[in-house]
Amino acid sequence: MPEISVTAIGAKQCKPFILEVFVASPEAGYKFELLVEKACSIDNDPLWKLVFDLYKKNAAGTFDQIVHVSFRAVDPKERQGVESMSVNPISFETAKVLVNEVHPAAKAIDGVANPTDAQKAELHAAMSKAALSAVEV
Repeated sequence: MPEISVTAIGAKQCKPFILEVFVASPEAGYKFELLVEKACSIDNDPLWKLVFDLYKKNAAGTFDQIVHVSFRAVDPKERQGVESMSVNPISFETAKVLVNEVHPAAKAIDGVANPTDAQKAELHAAMSKAALSAVEV
């Protein structure tokens, strides 16, 4: 008899992954990477996050990571936008938001041990705007 492996699959399937979707150099001496993360809840529902890592060129000419931002998409439209980024190219509008709004907000907290609530809110709003800009109209 041939060997066979059978696994019952429930109604929901969730497969986690991390995907680098965008790298940019918004100004001399800086670069950032944007990652889409899909994790799975205990109920096998997808959990979507945008991760923005900001780097600064050091004296040796290499880049040091200076800020890490993890944005969990909670709003259904935000989740849709983050999911869209995992399968579609980054749109011009999303790239513009990342360069002109997320980057400056992240750069502003470089070296700040305890960002203020206002700084966190500005960064959250910029990340939300980036996610929403990716929602197909």
